[in-house]
Amino acid sequence: MAVPRFKTSKARTHRRRSINMKLVAPTIVTCGNCGNAVMYHRVCPKCGFYRGRQVIKPETNA
Repeated sequence: MAVPRFKTSKARTHRRRSINMKLVAPTIVTCGNCGNAVMYHRVCPKCGFYRGRQVIKPETNA
């Protein structure tokens, strides 16, 4: 079994963890049909369009 020769310093450990645990903001694009802000590769909840065609019927709050 492999055994580390030297103790890994706190700075090296924190640096490695900080690189791998970054939070990334989701990519937001505008809907091509209504101009609403939508997450990338998702159906627009306002108009129900995805890639230029109607996919779902949007819910109307009446």
